[in-house]
Amino acid sequence: MPHTLFIADLHLSPTRQDITDCFLRFMAEEAVHADALYVLGDLFEAWIGDDDHSPFHQQIKTAFATLTQQGVPVYFINGNRDFLIGKRFARETGITLLDEHTCIDLYGTPTLILHGDTLCLADADYQAFRRKVHQRWLQHVFLCLPLALRRRIAAKMRAGSASANQQKSSTIMDVTPQEVQRQLDNAGVVNMIHGHTHRPHVHQWCDQGHDYQRIVLGDWYQHGSVLVCGPQGCDLQTRDFIHH
Repeated sequence: MPHTLFIADLHLSPTRQDITDCFLRFMAEEAVHADALYVLGDLFEAWIGDDDHSPFHQQIKTAFATLTQQGVPVYFINGNRDFLIGKRFARETGITLLDEHTCIDLYGTPTLILHGDTLCLADADYQAFRRKVHQRWLQHVFLCLPLALRRRIAAKMRAGSASANQQKSSTIMDVTPQEVQRQLDNAGVVNMIHGHTHRPHVHQWCDQGHDYQRIVLGDWYQHGSVLVCGPQGCDLQTRDFIHH
């Protein structure tokens, strides 16, 4: 059966071998049979540059390279944790980098795909931070720093982010409905798929005679989260971790 797979928010890191194992199994056993795989951001817990060739990163890159060499196209949208994944990573893995808001034809259904952080307008502090770190000159300066220093900066930023998020209400960290509607209308579509909020759900509503659908992908903290889409529609599924 023709089908396309979507994943996001794996937050892969050497400290969570259970997530890595689930991902590698998914790539080797499931993704290999798909028409395409879309990764909608936050594949990694942090990404400090395409020149970070740690054994862990090499292992993940090999999984992507193996998949693309087997003829499965892989498309990637940067998340807020891995916005520095760039052309060298794409070249080494065979994946295709997409714009942060991209429309695709999903078996005849035009669909807007994105990471999802641009939908969370109530979190003004985060949006200000996002605008800052997406400045090209600042990224260039950061990538010129030694790897060890970049690692320390990234760790400090992650700690600060975790601390700040504990103070925020869940409403602030969720999407702004008006922005969801605006982006759908801008794209001229009625279907959206995104991650980022870690709240897997299929939202459906009607507005001015149009039926809309927004599918939110889950994170991979407790189990894998995979959206399987085919000509008949989409199904949000989970994948169990195997504990040794």
